[in-house]
Amino acid sequence: MASADDVIVIGEDVGLYGGAYGVTKGLQERFGPQRVLDTPISEACIVGTAVGAAMTGLRPIAEIMYVDFAGLVMDQLANQAAKIRYMFGG
Repeated sequence: MASADDVIVIGEDVGLYGGAYGVTKGLQERFGPQRVLDTPISEACIVGTAVGAAMTGLRPIAEIMYVDFAGLVMDQLANQAAKIRYMFGG
C-alpha cells in the first residue's frame, strides 16, 4: 500500500480492530480511513464493493474473515465480477 495509492483494504473490522487475526492492525492509522474501510457484517457487501472499486481502477483487497463464508460471495464472483467485461463491452 505504501508504493501503490490505488490499493485499498475493505472488510469487517479491518480498520478499527485490525481484522479477525490482527493482519491489518495499524493500517488505518498509517493510510487513513479512505484506504482501509470497515464494512458491515455482510460478505456479499464486502466482495460486491471490491468488484465495484476494481471497476473504477482501484485495486481492492477484500478480507473475508473465515473461509466458511466464501460460499456467500459466489454470486458476486461468478455472476458479477466474471461477467462485467462482457456485460459492459470490455
